[in-house]
Amino acid sequence: MYENSFPNKRFKHTIEFLKKHVSNSETILDLGVVNPFTKIMEEHGFSVENTKGGEDLDEDTSTITNTEASVVTAFEIFEHLLSPYTALKAIKGDKLVASVPLKLWFSSAYRSKTDMLDRHYHEFEDWQFDWLLEKAGWKIIDRKKWTNPPKQLGIRPILRRFTPRYYIVYAERI
Repeated sequence: MYENSFPNKRFKHTIEFLKKHVSNSETILDLGVVNPFTKIMEEHGFSVENTKGGEDLDEDTSTITNTEASVVTAFEIFEHLLSPYTALKAIKGDKLVASVPLKLWFSSAYRSKTDMLDRHYHEFEDWQFDWLLEKAGWKIIDRKKWTNPPKQLGIRPILRRFTPRYYIVYAERI
């Protein structure tokens, strides 16, 4: 999954934000397959279940609707869905922690040439993600953005030092 770089900075910001808003006594449904961040959440005392591999959340939201988890997390998932609104509406719990990569005006949308599921259908601006959440019945309580500059030379790496790349929100069901 992280062949050339491990997202230490993103994971650090994400776990700090999660711990700020979610208690270890709450159960979490993490949208997406088990991944390195699942292990980090468990190491910090969270009880986490994941959606299944190959499950298309655009077509089948049964895992989301059948969970007893009180919190749903979605870290860099919604940009891969054609209709994230459907998944957001299906959530039964009343707490959501979700992050998305932000659209960068100087960079085209991400697309893996080898993995059809590893592509971004959406790259949000913060206001677009806020609007999507509000329309799906969520009230944003807290939000944070951060940059992710690569250790390279060039115009894009310089712009990434100043342009936020990730956006995370804590929201509650209205």
